[in-house]
Amino acid sequence: MSIKSTDDRIFGLINGAILTCILMIVLYPLLFVASASISNPIFVIRGEVFLFPKQITFQAYEQVFQHKDVWTGFTNTLLYAITGTMINLILTVLGAYPLSRKTLPGRKIIMLFLLFTMYFSGGLIPTYLVIKNLHLINTYWAMVLPGAVSVYNLIVMRTFFENIPEELHEAATIDGAKTLQILVRIVLPLSVPVLAVMVLFYGVAHWNAFFNGLIYLSDRDKYPLQLFIREILIQSQMQEMMDMESDSAASQLLMAEGIKYALIMVTSLPVLLLYPLLQRYFVKGIMIGAIKG
Repeated sequence: MSIKSTDDRIFGLINGAILTCILMIVLYPLLFVASASISNPIFVIRGEVFLFPKQITFQAYEQVFQHKDVWTGFTNTLLYAITGTMINLILTVLGAYPLSRKTLPGRKIIMLFLLFTMYFSGGLIPTYLVIKNLHLINTYWAMVLPGAVSVYNLIVMRTFFENIPEELHEAATIDGAKTLQILVRIVLPLSVPVLAVMVLFYGVAHWNAFFNGLIYLSDRDKYPLQLFIREILIQSQMQEMMDMESDSAASQLLMAEGIKYALIMVTSLPVLLLYPLLQRYFVKGIMIGAIKG
């Protein structure tokens, strides 16, 4: 049994206090938004809601879910997130695995070209022209194909693959396994942590994406949820979401305040539910994938 010295105990107390403060700083915005979304908007506007809700009401959520555009955007965003993440994973794996093999000719040169694209992009207008020439404007593919591979994620996955013992590859080759068989039957089952990290990275990126939709989409039926929220919150289109007999400015202001926080919770909840499912893989995957450069 180890006996902690006074210095160790003091350090532990200070460390615990600092971490508690950091935890509160991180959690408070989320708790405030959650409380404000179910509080009477009058108390929110007065600044009387801090941590716990006051006069609980779910009217804001009722208004949000009664709005057709919210459901359209939610469905589209879910489609973009699932389809886009699948494409991202397939292309990232197919790019990272060959680059992890030391026998690949010119792999260092290929990595230099890939790294170059991390620091220098083609620019917005050339990218738009490429999308236009590929006839992807105002299509679902415009939301998932541009940026189908993240170079940073590819490097993380490549580094993870490099840490898989070479003896496994050699044994599989001796047994007559082909490259694709080694990848599917040996490498990928051992790479669940880094794959979970990639799902989280790519999935969250697709869920939060709105800029591609803003640039490439003109049909509202294809808009992602974030684009509808942008219209509602930034362009002051709250009136479309309210089914009220009173048109007074005060009533509109109160309803808009509640809807604003309810929308934030609706868009954040899927990501908040996804992270705990992947959390046990997250630290392991990101750390192992960053051991080597």
